[in-house]
Amino acid sequence: MPQIRVVLDTNVVLSSLLFRTGRLSRIRHGWQGKHFVPVVCNQTMAELLRVLGYKKFKLDQADISNILAMYMPYVEIHALTAPVSAAAHTPQCRDPKDQMFLHLAQSAKVDYLVTGDEDLLVLNGLARQHSVFNICTPLDFLTRLEPLL
Repeated sequence: MPQIRVVLDTNVVLSSLLFRTGRLSRIRHGWQGKHFVPVVCNQTMAELLRVLGYKKFKLDQADISNILAMYMPYVEIHALTAPVSAAAHTPQCRDPKDQMFLHLAQSAKVDYLVTGDEDLLVLNGLARQHSVFNICTPLDFLTRLEPLL
């Protein structure tokens, strides 16, 4: 059976990693159980590192390293070959900071872009027209993944 490949937005990754018993912890268990592969690129990893450094999380460098150790061994790194704004047929998000997730999903030809961001979720129909990936919420993704978990 082919591996399910997924782009997870930063908030989904954070919730999965920081809240060990929260409802999105099942997403972490999904990638750790190799039921799907999170796909990342330099831009999405830079965003994750930047957010992990927010003072509100009160994480020191050792904490960040431990958190990344629960994620990095499971990811597939994809090199984006074109600027985010130049991606042909990639839907355009009204929030330019979220465009990298769309471009990565399109470029890496993933199955899903999982997000709670309404600016991305509203683009699902357009994304399906021009590509092969679905945009869905974390809970919708977990429902689809349920038979594998």
